[in-house]
Amino acid sequence: MDIRRDDLKLKKRRRQIAIGAAVVVALLAASVGVARLKPAAPRVERASVWLDTVKRGEMLREVRGPGTLVPKEIRWITAETNAHVERIVVKPGAQVTADTVVLELSNPEVQEQLASAASAVSAARADNAAKKMSLENQLLDQKANFAQVQSDYESSRLEAEAKKDLAQKGVIPMIQYKQIELTAAQRKVRMDIETERMKKFAETVSAQIDADKARLSQLETTLALRKRQADALALKAGIAGVLQQVPVQEGQQVTAGTNLARVARPDVLRAELHIAETQAKDVLIGQSVKVDTRNGLVDGKVERIDPAVQNGTVQVDVELDGDLPPGARPDLSVEGTIQIERLENVVYVGRPAFGQPNSDVRLFKLNASDGIAERVPVRLGRSSVNLIEIAKGLNPGDQVVLSDTSAWDAYDRIRLN
Repeated sequence: MDIRRDDLKLKKRRRQIAIGAAVVVALLAASVGVARLKPAAPRVERASVWLDTVKRGEMLREVRGPGTLVPKEIRWITAETNAHVERIVVKPGAQVTADTVVLELSNPEVQEQLASAASAVSAARADNAAKKMSLENQLLDQKANFAQVQSDYESSRLEAEAKKDLAQKGVIPMIQYKQIELTAAQRKVRMDIETERMKKFAETVSAQIDADKARLSQLETTLALRKRQADALALKAGIAGVLQQVPVQEGQQVTAGTNLARVARPDVLRAELHIAETQAKDVLIGQSVKVDTRNGLVDGKVERIDPAVQNGTVQVDVELDGDLPPGARPDLSVEGTIQIERLENVVYVGRPAFGQPNSDVRLFKLNASDGIAERVPVRLGRSSVNLIEIAKGLNPGDQVVLSDTSAWDAYDRIRLN
């Protein structure tokens, strides 16, 4: 006969409860542990990222920009008048002198105006000569009349002086002396009038001659203009150099002021650089520049900074001090590096892919012992072309990833293989 044992059943249930509780506690502990574990770091090939070591020392701040070589002396030759292009004498690329005829133009009206101006000058010169001779003759007549009046006065004066004593002694009547004295006084007044008249007439003659000269000078100026316009129909280079452009065709009708040819001196060049507007604020006139012509470096200095921004860049003109390498010519593409300043005893590193000056970024700093790179906050300072100052967050000797890490934005750690 079986005997019921309730105490055994109770012990078994207690043991099952204890085991279940232990399993639950173990699962909870495992869950907490797993939750506290950091996500697995993705593996990245070391060769696929750009690593650099933080350094301390002198950092040279520079800005860089593309550009071209352009002639310092350029001359555009324009049409003096409306004209017809008869012949292009010299093609672009040819060496020219100041007297080289580049284009031959035609304009019959200019030739007619030249002939008319020449005739007007010749006629004016003849008229002026005849008028001058006539005025000089009139002036001579005035002088002769004045001489007669002056002679009459002197005769009357001498007669009055001679008969004064005779009148006082009673030799001649006093009335006779008074008449002679009155005649001398009248002739004195007439001589004064003639003197003033001759002076005024001389001034009038001079004024008329000057007016004729002015009119003649105006006509001669017009003649010189017409002659220059006629001479300009044989368009000359004006300076020694290379003919760069002839933007017209034979048979084309052009108006006054149209650019017909461009001549430049190829031996005197300067560089025009285009610097990003965010970097141009530090560029100053006189700063040193290295211009890379792809065939050598040329020293220079900043000569001018354009006050306007175009397409996000600022034009900086560079005067070249050194000798140009072989192959340097106008419109050659170059790259210029402008030296801004030297920073002494600063912490710096290569410039990150998305690091802007004076900004906060998060960079992967490498732990060389286990190959794990972990994100750290970094404060960036002043920048150069390839370098940037570390204001806070890194120390000399630290290795950081500078290449684009946007593929791992979801991770704070990566493992470099």
